[in-house]
Amino acid sequence: MSDTHSLFAVSAVGGYLLGSIPFGLVVTRMAGFGDIRQIGSGNIGATNVLRTGNKFLALLTIILDSGKGAAAAWVVMVCWGFEASLIAGFSSVLGHNFPVWLKFRGGKGVATTLGVLLVASWHVVVATGATWLLIAGLFRYSSLASMGALAASVVFAEHLSTRPVTYLTAGLALLAFIRHRENIIRLIRGQESRFGEKENSPS
Repeated sequence: MSDTHSLFAVSAVGGYLLGSIPFGLVVTRMAGFGDIRQIGSGNIGATNVLRTGNKFLALLTIILDSGKGAAAAWVVMVCWGFEASLIAGFSSVLGHNFPVWLKFRGGKGVATTLGVLLVASWHVVVATGATWLLIAGLFRYSSLASMGALAASVVFAEHLSTRPVTYLTAGLALLAFIRHRENIIRLIRGQESRFGEKENSPS
């Protein structure tokens, strides 16, 4: 294996392990709310943490989840360059979505994705974040806003960044749609919960 391939492999493994830290589960347990997987949708992300009624914990989860994605990409970029950082960033989202510690049942990866993109191309993050706010404000569906914003991020990357970042956003958007597949079904059936509404059933 060449040195380049070795660096890419280390970047992927390191990014995955950092991304697999389930901060939503950790902070809710430390705060005395028990297992977040037994609340609302059963997801470990910030949207479900918000269903505990604790906005601070939800905000903390967003910061930590996005931070681990940014950290994975930034540390590797400083050490081994931009291309390796994209691999580490993508792997951190894989780790968040499919953590080995939780039998590969993790979150949706939206906050972690934004953290990765913040390092890869902040212009894309600004445009993606604005799109999320617009869709969320119009329809009040977190899942719809996330999928719409991440789908749009591919277009933003194509026009505002480099081709490798476009490939990264396409891969991350695909991951997001895979993890939101049950939300898509509920949206089609008109059963998806809006902001402020109680989740109908675990997913």
